[in-house]
Amino acid sequence: MPLDEFITSNEKDIRLAFFLGIFALVAIWELIAPRRKPAVSKVLRWTNNMGLVFFNTFILRLLFPAAAVGMTVFVNQQGWGIFNYYQLPLAITLLASIIAMDFIIYLQHVLVHAVPVLWRLHRVHHADPDYDVTTGARFHTIEIIVSMFIKFATIIVLGPPVIAVIIFEVTLNAMAMFNHGNIKLPLGLDKILRLLIVTPDMHRVHHSIEDDEANCNFGFNLSCWDRLFGTYRDQPRAGHENMVIGIHKYNDPKQVSWIHGMLALPFIGKVTDYTINRRDWNK
Repeated sequence: MPLDEFITSNEKDIRLAFFLGIFALVAIWELIAPRRKPAVSKVLRWTNNMGLVFFNTFILRLLFPAAAVGMTVFVNQQGWGIFNYYQLPLAITLLASIIAMDFIIYLQHVLVHAVPVLWRLHRVHHADPDYDVTTGARFHTIEIIVSMFIKFATIIVLGPPVIAVIIFEVTLNAMAMFNHGNIKLPLGLDKILRLLIVTPDMHRVHHSIEDDEANCNFGFNLSCWDRLFGTYRDQPRAGHENMVIGIHKYNDPKQVSWIHGMLALPFIGKVTDYTINRRDWNK
């Protein structure tokens, strides 16, 4: 069986294996070389964060049994998308598809910070009072569904190869766990790596309680988008050990650490005229 057919046929198992493998690796790394001391109970956070992950997975499988790979197969069968209209060498198509999908993830991330109703969903991710590997998968169920529709639209426009979507999905999940890890990298290595990819120190700034710091470093995989569009910030003002993680006024454990509080969080408070970097903390 050709490699691409094998990967396509075993996509779910491959993704699960990578998820469990990378999760275990980063979790062990956090124990051996943590970047910060945990601020709250790890047992409480992990139980509820992972509970939300399992709940989201169940809902996605229920609503979208075939998910992104199924949509890609359908799109290619219909001959839709840029890469079905223009025949390019497979290597170029793969690379272009992955880079384009990563750019869309960057734009989507900026969007969920800029649009009030989307920020209400995304703040479940930012309200985590600590920062570790489980934060990378902690998203509200509705945001996950919205993300899936954006992914479908991207696939329809691009018409990428199935293998490109699988590679991107695996890479995105792996990088989300890596750059949300409470792990310590040598500063010299971090400086080199962030020339290409998003490192834990780079993305941790994005989870600062300070609004100007939270509205920077939106990338998940490639670091170039933040540099190109002026949203890059090198370090937090207070330093990584002293910076406060979370969102102003959201510090009740029942609201930010328990799964029922996370699911209810988007529906608390009024929708204000919040725009990026102009948040009014009194509303």
